[in-house]
Amino acid sequence: MHRGAGLAFRCARKMASSGLEPPILVQYLVLRKDLSQAPFSWPAGALVAQACHAATAVLHIHRDHPHTAAYLRDLGRMRKVVLEAADERTLKELAETLQQKNIDHMLWLEQPENIATCLALRPYPKEEVNQYLKKYRLFK
Repeated sequence: MHRGAGLAFRCARKMASSGLEPPILVQYLVLRKDLSQAPFSWPAGALVAQACHAATAVLHIHRDHPHTAAYLRDLGRMRKVVLEAADERTLKELAETLQQKNIDHMLWLEQPENIATCLALRPYPKEEVNQYLKKYRLFK
């Protein structure tokens, strides 16, 4: 079981017994903006596919985490936020920061080129991770 699962289960039980609503879970994705521009000029569909790959992979890897399970139980209330990173270096720096802070994520590497294209976090309560993401703008 994931290292934070015990705490998450205890929190969920405590909220259920107190009548409090469970936290709203958000899945954040950070996609490279430079891939949509010259010299890369990837089409929108290719960028969307990268985000889908990263999101699917992190959900699968962390499928047993209570937050992921809760997120997937209520498909109609899924929340995703897609942010933009300027380039590959910026995306990799974010991945290093998240790793140092023990924030579960997946850095998607497009093959066979082996380039980082998108980073996806598993579902988290917004207040647990927004400090690491607040400098990134919504993807346009």
